[in-house]
Amino acid sequence: MSGADRAILDRRVRVAARALARHGLVQAWGHCSARIDDESFLVCASRPMGSIAPEEPGTVVRVDAPLPAGVLGEVRIHQQIYRRRPDVGGVCRVMPPNLVALSTLSIVPKPRHGVGAFNAACKFWDDPRLLRDDALAAQLAAHLGDAPSLVMRANGAVTVGPSIELAAGFAWCLEDAARIETLVRSMAHERNAEAACLTRDEIALRQVSSGAVFERLWEYLTAGDPEAIAKEAEFPAPSWGTAP
Repeated sequence: MSGADRAILDRRVRVAARALARHGLVQAWGHCSARIDDESFLVCASRPMGSIAPEEPGTVVRVDAPLPAGVLGEVRIHQQIYRRRPDVGGVCRVMPPNLVALSTLSIVPKPRHGVGAFNAACKFWDDPRLLRDDALAAQLAAHLGDAPSLVMRANGAVTVGPSIELAAGFAWCLEDAARIETLVRSMAHERNAEAACLTRDEIALRQVSSGAVFERLWEYLTAGDPEAIAKEAEFPAPSWGTAP
């Protein structure tokens, strides 16, 4: 990767980090990264993501080597996902409040509305521990499979995409699905709530990214960011995963 390309990737990661913070998807904790090549990726600075300053560099991490000094321990999750998923170009580790609350009840948001269909294949990781050893991170990456997201009980979520922009978009959509899940459960009897989901056919019909769906979401997420440059963002076709 040339110096100019590295500077652009660094900027895209910073913009994504601040977008996740701006919309309450991370607080003091969380991190995001973008793939450089088959052997390495760039992770954001190890500090609260909303505090990452313009031009503040991230760190290059190899997928098959110990984490560099100063890089957060759970970044090994990114390593394991990039090793197993050549289709993944970006990873976000997030702590969205509605999603975390539901996860304590072992609930994963169901596909009940339009963007809820985007994470229909979301997996559930029934373990509240931080993933600070390689073996546990490898188990989580294997459990993620081909899905775009995974909810961690009492511990937030991981979202992935073919670019950092889509990974962040999937994170926002997952929390929006959690918001709708919470509202529906507060309004309806449990039996009615279970029935109020999109069908498999409806999910397939709503899993569409044409019409600049993720581009518009990215514009919303990054509005006002001093480093956001629309032409630098990348929006490949998403992978929706295999729904249960």
